Amino acid sequence: MTKIISIANQKGGVGKTTTTINLATSLSAIHKKVLIVDADPQGNASTGMGISYEERSPSLYELIVNRELDKKAIKETLVPNLSIIPSNTNLVAAEVELVNVEKREFVFKDVFDKSLNFDYILIDCPPALGFLTINSLVASSSVIIPLQSEFFALEGISSLMNTIQIIKESFNSKLSVEGILLTMVDKRNTLSALVEKDVRDHFGEIVYKTTIPRNVKISEAPSHGKPAIIYDVNCSGSMAYIGLAREIINKVNK
Repeated sequence: MTKIISIANQKGGVGKTTTTINLATSLSAIHKKVLIVDADPQGNASTGMGISYEERSPSLYELIVNRELDKKAIKETLVPNLSIIPSNTNLVAAEVELVNVEKREFVFKDVFDKSLNFDYILIDCPPALGFLTINSLVASSSVIIPLQSEFFALEGISSLMNTIQIIKESFNSKLSVEGILLTMVDKRNTLSALVEKDVRDHFGEIVYKTTIPRNVKISEAPSHGKPAIIYDVNCSGSMAYIGLAREIINKVNK
């Protein structure tokens, strides 16, 4: 059975795309069949997986407008067992075009409910609680929330938690929080430790034990069109994402 996970936070720059591509690569490395859905009009997940702009047709936009799964939109990547449905700037228009469509919250669900042969589908959500993020959450079994280890970390997360609760009550009773992931953690910084303690005290067991450090290789990897795990498997960032994949698998197997 396919597990669909949204990677979501309405705050930008918290590591959603980095988490999506590196978690997907880590899962595929342990022989899971994984699909990334790039639901952000900026298309950063597509770029980070080395998909050129010319290769992004058909894209997620066409699937949304046609409300049909065109298997030509599923592109293979340089990572075995890992595919991607890319996006481009056309995706911006999707929200406007579907404003009067009946059951517009279920468009993604209609598309991804088709018989897709994947163990995991990871949806990289845009930094907003709009049409694309709501559709992603309605289609998902769970959500991972990346949270930057900084002073304003908890600001705004209550809005996302409220949205998740509303979607659970109105559209998708099976939706749960898979986990909160602390990103950009600097162990040398006292503030990082204080933020981590605050988040763990507040949210308890749903915060992953694994944290993602600030790491130069993670920042460099997208410019080479590769996940950090392919770019430099031994860097601290790559090792952290491998640990996160292990933690998720162990949680499923409990």
